[in-house]
Amino acid sequence: MTSPAEKIEPALAALAAALRGEGPAVELSAGPDGSPVVELVETPGFEDAAVVVRTSGSTGTPKATVLTVDALAASSMATALALKGEGQWLLALPVQYVAGLQVLVRSLFAGTRPWVLDLNGGFTPEAFTAAALELTDKIRFTSLVPTQLQRLLDSPSADTLAVLRRFNAVLLGGAPAAPELLASAREAGVRVVTTYGAAETCGGCVYDGVALDGVDVRLADDGRILLGGATVAAGYLAAPDLTAEAFVEDDGIRWYRTNDLGELASDGSLVVLGRADDVVITGGVKVSAAHVQAELEKLDGVLAAFVAGVPSAEWGQALAAYVALADSSPEGIRDFTAGAAWVPGLGRLAPKTVLAASGLLMLPNGKPDRLGMTVRLTELHQGK
Repeated sequence: MTSPAEKIEPALAALAAALRGEGPAVELSAGPDGSPVVELVETPGFEDAAVVVRTSGSTGTPKATVLTVDALAASSMATALALKGEGQWLLALPVQYVAGLQVLVRSLFAGTRPWVLDLNGGFTPEAFTAAALELTDKIRFTSLVPTQLQRLLDSPSADTLAVLRRFNAVLLGGAPAAPELLASAREAGVRVVTTYGAAETCGGCVYDGVALDGVDVRLADDGRILLGGATVAAGYLAAPDLTAEAFVEDDGIRWYRTNDLGELASDGSLVVLGRADDVVITGGVKVSAAHVQAELEKLDGVLAAFVAGVPSAEWGQALAAYVALADSSPEGIRDFTAGAAWVPGLGRLAPKTVLAASGLLMLPNGKPDRLGMTVRLTELHQGK
């Protein structure tokens, strides 16, 4: 039987060649058994392209982001400086997404061997613990999404806690992490580093609110976050209009215009406030979907929530919520949806339509499937 480590050998070899400039760019995807599938991609119009990585597609069609050798090298070096070492990485995320891909890229630049978590049976604390025990370097890192870390910290075994504490840093990104999760991790002795970035910036480029070396952060007039510097992508493959819309040059710096709103704290650190498309106009009133989501997540028994605006004949847009419940039995769902018309702190801005389930819809990279949930909520609301 082929081990998880052996399954990534072709991907490592292809990536190494691309980073040396010895052939076309590489795009990775997941095969039927979860092992990486390597595709060589021609990138006309882009020089020194090494990797093509798809955006998550959480809000629409994924875009093919072109990352150059220089951008990946700058990202890898800045990460090593921020983490005070290179070390050995445990791959616990799908390689077709930038966070998983970067585990392989950083390992190649560091000259270390990554270990791979077998995700065939899904992500489990037992599989993660077994994989982490295989690491041999004294300096150890991994990248996780909040859902994975939450599973690891829900009634953890002594072995799971021990391996988590041995990581010099656990990078946490892909979605906002709840303060309660971060507090639990740190109380357990886990060295968590929150990351913010995108495929268009070679992944996380702001750690714990502080930009990595060589990365610039500024806010546009509308509050949108702009990320600039050496880690910014070359653009989108075969999509010049999208490239021109998302990437700009200013004062000799290449900037990526994110779809997130932010503010700079008094110490200069970045605070991400939410998505720029988060505002729902319902009945002429502007409502922050993130605010409604936060209020729902304060309710007893609510594990997570997603809020969106859906078409409404009466309101133009109506607020609708997809809610994950601790008690997802038919009785639990019925009781919650029956009482969801009133939510403390929201009043008449409570969601008009609620879909309750055991969990949110998620993409393979651990991000909420915003598009998928919006489609289901739209169908359920029926334009009322």
